[in-house]
Amino acid sequence: MMRKAVGAAAAVVLGAFFTHGAMAADAPKPAASPTDPTKVEEFVIDGAHTSVGFEVPHLVISTVQGNFKKFEGNFFISEKMTKEGAAAYKTNFTVDAESIDTGMAKRDEHLRSPDFFDAKKFASMKFVSTGIEVEGDKKFRLKGDLTIKDKTKPVVFDVAYKGMVMAQDKKRAAFKATAEIDRKDYGLTWSNVVEAGPVVGDTITIVLLIEGIRKSDM
Repeated sequence: MMRKAVGAAAAVVLGAFFTHGAMAADAPKPAASPTDPTKVEEFVIDGAHTSVGFEVPHLVISTVQGNFKKFEGNFFISEKMTKEGAAAYKTNFTVDAESIDTGMAKRDEHLRSPDFFDAKKFASMKFVSTGIEVEGDKKFRLKGDLTIKDKTKPVVFDVAYKGMVMAQDKKRAAFKATAEIDRKDYGLTWSNVVEAGPVVGDTITIVLLIEGIRKSDM
């Protein structure tokens, strides 16, 4: 009788142990805390996947395109843009004037000269944001001060926000921004006129294709 009782007790204990172990193994793991899509994070410009370009009219009917090869900057943004968070969204951007490239060496040298950017004297162009108007999750207007040579003027970029993704353990954010400026407002006053009209138009369209890497992932 005693042996039967001991055996029964052992069976109950072992059964409880294995049942508890199986339940523990099969129990669902706690869900990871969701990230806050409105959290503002800092991103550093990724030069390998960013383009700082421009377009300018040539002889009235045509367009010359170019870009700058050297630049740096950062921006603060959230995955989901909100009007409430607009005060925290900002950017700073610096461009090396010497790095201009229009695909023609002689023209580039002229653009670096005192007739245009005077790059030896004014090595950098700068943009500092002063405010953002959020028009939707993927669209906003970026206001700021643009400095070219010794002139600083307000400018507004229309921005199409592309969103955020994780790639190779790094969070990335991207957007496209465009703006128009009058080159003469910034002391780029050189002009020449031929039969067709001005060789260089006054309105410059700036086209930025920006990709950044979250600073904490670098």
